[in-house]
Amino acid sequence: MSSAVGKIFRNKTNLEVMRCAEMNILKQVAVLFSGFLFSSFLSADTDLTFHKDIQPIIQEKCVNCHRVGGAGPMPLVSFEEVSPFAGLIMYKTGLKDKAGAMPPYYIERDNGIQDYKSNPSLSEEQIAMIAEWVENGAPRGNPQDAPEALTFEDGPVWRGGAPDIVVRSAPIVMKAGQPDWWGVIPDIEIPVDEDRYIRSVEVREVNDVDRSEISTSVGGQFIVHHMQWAVQSFDGDGNPIEDSLVNMPIHELGRMPDIFDPKAGRLLPANARAVSNNTIHLHSNGVDTTAFIEIGFYLHPKGYEPEYDISRVSLGDGINMSIPGGSKDTELHSYAVLKKPTKITAFEPHLHGPGARMCLEAIWGANIETLSCVGYDHNWVINYTYDDHSQPLLPAGTILHATAYMDNSQANPSVPDPRNWQGAGNRSVTNMFIDLGIQLEMTDDQFFEEMAARREMLNLSKNDSVPGCPLCMMPIVNPLVLTEADKESMTPAEIKYWEVKK
Repeated sequence: MSSAVGKIFRNKTNLEVMRCAEMNILKQVAVLFSGFLFSSFLSADTDLTFHKDIQPIIQEKCVNCHRVGGAGPMPLVSFEEVSPFAGLIMYKTGLKDKAGAMPPYYIERDNGIQDYKSNPSLSEEQIAMIAEWVENGAPRGNPQDAPEALTFEDGPVWRGGAPDIVVRSAPIVMKAGQPDWWGVIPDIEIPVDEDRYIRSVEVREVNDVDRSEISTSVGGQFIVHHMQWAVQSFDGDGNPIEDSLVNMPIHELGRMPDIFDPKAGRLLPANARAVSNNTIHLHSNGVDTTAFIEIGFYLHPKGYEPEYDISRVSLGDGINMSIPGGSKDTELHSYAVLKKPTKITAFEPHLHGPGARMCLEAIWGANIETLSCVGYDHNWVINYTYDDHSQPLLPAGTILHATAYMDNSQANPSVPDPRNWQGAGNRSVTNMFIDLGIQLEMTDDQFFEEMAARREMLNLSKNDSVPGCPLCMMPIVNPLVLTEADKESMTPAEIKYWEVKK
């Protein structure tokens, strides 16, 4: 960065700095690829065309947001809309697990478990197709090859599909230059007159921002940074009923729907309200904004009862954080010992501006295994929900180890001034290091049953290995030959487990 530009940056607000850095990068990329595209177009050599090959990918992965009324900063529905951004699309999709990648989902593809629910990522083949199409001049092709146009309702869409119940908050107002605000908002009544269980929940912000007038990332379009919330039952006089509070996953900017384990739905009690029981954090996006929080509940059928208890494993550090100025690869570490057999259903890194990536690994005996490594982008705080067959199943005594990698250098546009040392704090310009994932406690019987179901689901043999399940195929030095007397004192799952080991 030149000294002149540096002086300009130092005289701007934090939000303006982030926008300026981001727009400079986008302009540089656009200039780079515009010349590149022109020269490539002169020697196009590909069978790939927009309508036949690329438009189906964009319809599947992009236009939910990149359309008129969507969250994306520009529509990408037609060839005329896509063509000016072809080079930028190639660049963004090629980032894969780095901040700025599109679609925003940052799982490292060569590290750890790879199977997740609601994964919007492009496949390697789709990324390569976009790159080949762009490198060869982004030809349009025959409009008759175009897929059928998609239709959308006005405004944002529910990424989890149509909810069973939708509730909306009172209006929330944030002025253009207002400093960050923490507090509570009025309770939101939920129309449910009997206890039900939630299989999934999605929270979104709906506001009056004119996205055509804001040239910034999704982080600059919304005012709700995060909300800690719960559901709670109230009596006829409007008083909260003791012991009826059920905590929900923290809502954060850009969050995916939270999908609960099929055996661990969360209670939605009768006569409930959504309460911001801890705090809601608002930050200005640079324009006067009125917003609403909408919550969509997806319910289990009546009569459903959960089998597993929720376990909150504390991983992270909000105190002992020291990130030197100008540093690129500072590591932060946190450990936790599992007291009971545990199933992990979701991994959710929460960092702030300098956050570059976070990894989660399991240590059991001499076994050290990476469960997940993901990049981080503070504009999109993503929760990564494991597929049913890939959820880590970890015995008691396992050590969970989380590592955060921080980039406080000039290369990171989310850092307002990389010359400064950074420590812990609640503001976006200070730092956090937390895994907000979901863990479930299991009994020994449930643990054996889950491992048996995993082996059957994946059709595993004794020579297979299972990522995230160190005991699933654990070799036994002296195999146990079960007698009828042994079986009398064992559960069916234990019998099935040991018989596989024979």
